Amino acid sequence: METGTIRLEDLSGGLDLYRTLESGQTYLWRRADGEMYSGTPAPREWYVTVVDGEVIRARTVDGVLEWQSTTDAESTVRRLLRLDDDLEAIVDAAPDDPLLDEAYEAHRGMRLVTDPAFGTLISFICSAQMRVSRIHSMVSTLAREYGDEVFLNGDTYHAFPTPAQLASATEAELRDLGLGYRAPYVVRTAEMVAGGEAHPDDARALEYEAAREHLCQFVGVGDKVADCVLLFALEFDEAVPLDTWLKTAIEEHYPHCDCGSYTETSRALREEFGGEYAGYAQTYVFHELRTNR
Repeated sequence: METGTIRLEDLSGGLDLYRTLESGQTYLWRRADGEMYSGTPAPREWYVTVVDGEVIRARTVDGVLEWQSTTDAESTVRRLLRLDDDLEAIVDAAPDDPLLDEAYEAHRGMRLVTDPAFGTLISFICSAQMRVSRIHSMVSTLAREYGDEVFLNGDTYHAFPTPAQLASATEAELRDLGLGYRAPYVVRTAEMVAGGEAHPDDARALEYEAAREHLCQFVGVGDKVADCVLLFALEFDEAVPLDTWLKTAIEEHYPHCDCGSYTETSRALREEFGGEYAGYAQTYVFHELRTNR
């Protein structure tokens, strides 16, 4: 087992691991006590994910981020948690806006994540009309039922299924696991990726709005799900997913951004939030409205 530490004081803007991993960005991490998305922080608990067949555990204790893994994972941890982002500069560059100021102040240290693209795509296909805790449970069930077992320090974890593993599932099986009407979307999207028809990672090479269009070819993916994949897996930091909470923000704070279509409204809010790092602003506003309103 490999281990390491990263001092939080060395990270520009710090790190709030709880808010980063339990703010609705990711459903591919687990909390060791089984209470992820319960709404209750557990500062000393390990968070766990599996990336490329390697288990990674992380927690923050006494001013350091500790990690454990089946491999030397510091570079992976830094990438997954965006630890090299200059969070102070991102916040300082944000527009002067009361709601955004409130959100940045309330959730200091929350960073964007960069999760694997296929797992993120399936997670957000499952997210339609679902609470974050239910989405997390659904994604965890897919990992348990179809993913590989991986071991670390005597504990067993499950990787998120590969496209081929998930494509082997039937619609009936996924409905029995609670996916409901999302079941055929998940199966067909997994078949598309497994068969080489398309892959979410291919969007990396495209301009932002073309990348969103590329992702919308997957079954069950609309503009909002595509924006979530772009922001939380593919590092399109300008992406602004328009979910229910952001639509509330537009109604109450930015009515001038309502342009009648998803594309135009998203573009207007992206400009309102400063452009380059508008996705950071969106994530903070989303978390502020979801937890404090």
